[in-house]
Amino acid sequence: MKVAKFGGSSLADAPQIMKVCDIVLSDPARNIVVVSAPGKRFSNDIKVTDLLINVVNDKLNGGSGEEALNKVISRFSDIAEKLKVPQVVSEIEEKISRIANAEYSTDNELLDSVKAMGEDSSAKIVAAYINSIGKKAIYCDPSECGLFLEHDKMGKAIILPETYDNLSKLADDPDTIKVFPGFYGYSKEGRIITFSRGGSDITGSILAAAVNADIYENWTDVDSVFAVNPNLVKNPFPIKEITYNEMRELSYAGFTVLHEEALYPVFIRNIPINIKNTNNPQAQGTMIVRNRTHFESLITGIAGKKGFCTVTINKYLMNRQVGFLASLLRIFEEEGVSIEHLPSGIDTVTVIVTKKQFTEEKEAKIKARINDELNVDSMNIERDLAIVMIVGEAMANSVGIMARAATALSNAGINLRIVDQGASEISMMFGVSESYCEYAERVLYKELFRY
Repeated sequence: MKVAKFGGSSLADAPQIMKVCDIVLSDPARNIVVVSAPGKRFSNDIKVTDLLINVVNDKLNGGSGEEALNKVISRFSDIAEKLKVPQVVSEIEEKISRIANAEYSTDNELLDSVKAMGEDSSAKIVAAYINSIGKKAIYCDPSECGLFLEHDKMGKAIILPETYDNLSKLADDPDTIKVFPGFYGYSKEGRIITFSRGGSDITGSILAAAVNADIYENWTDVDSVFAVNPNLVKNPFPIKEITYNEMRELSYAGFTVLHEEALYPVFIRNIPINIKNTNNPQAQGTMIVRNRTHFESLITGIAGKKGFCTVTINKYLMNRQVGFLASLLRIFEEEGVSIEHLPSGIDTVTVIVTKKQFTEEKEAKIKARINDELNVDSMNIERDLAIVMIVGEAMANSVGIMARAATALSNAGINLRIVDQGASEISMMFGVSESYCEYAERVLYKELFRY
């Protein structure tokens, strides 16, 4: 059995949906299909999810949201008409309108509920089209199928354990294709809860784990995962095989092919992921596995991500003060700020956090508490940090990669604000100014892949 997830670019319009259905029907093992909301049809187009967010923003700003809502309905109506399944449009319009105009206790509940309608409507259209061409398919409602999430994690959902048993029933009836909307589930109280953006990948992974699939196919618009962002260099090195751990590091650091949270459910069940191209289904793609069987290069990939802040603390004899780090971490925990990295020296520790969480208000509170409670010698805060990662399991058995990388960046005039290597030795992290992020990725790729 295969679970096949298709991204927004694969479902952007009627011709793309036809391609998707041809792929699904070409292999009887593709019994469960997970769909995203329609993405961009052309470069300056607007994704359906963004159109739905516009509906919410208009309502929150005192408008009716009707104009924005009509654009969403029009998009789905156009797709349905061209697929010759116009009967599904009224059902889609009724549900989106009902969801958008319902009463909610918080703005987040409104946003989650409306955003989810992109995937929900996409699933209804795909199921209707498959049935219209003489094959058997059903739309799967996440509530009825039992995809349950913690109710207090709006926008960043946590799976309830019973979900896997509930969804395992989808393995029944192998002659019927189950079309499941990605990106969202329900609380036990019946409220819609979404994953973070790009969360349809997570839905596919959950379903693959629930039915113990042989493989989880993630269909997108590239032939494979590449060693670096293909927008930065020409003809980047294609990755044929990569481990869960390597992909986790690269996804965190900026790879957008797969959501970083999508790996855990399949990792636990040891289910391989195959990244495939909807527009070139014959391409081999990239396999994500627990253990690699071959290594085509010393480095697997290079990725960069902006949007970090650093809080660097100096205190003489810090290493002699029992509980200092625990007290520091507690301050960030109590203020609701997650710590991304924690490189340290004998008398110095740098806390790396995201700008999104580390607001100016949070900064003021945390700074005051550190000074009051920890009596530090000095503290420096910088807000324009990017993290560039080099990842590769083969590095653990190699010498000199850090020196080569640091020298290349130095020769290129890039100041290194942080240098750190993970304990597992499969990744190296360089902190640079945000303005140098893409340049640093290109420099490292040229040095380590010798293009």
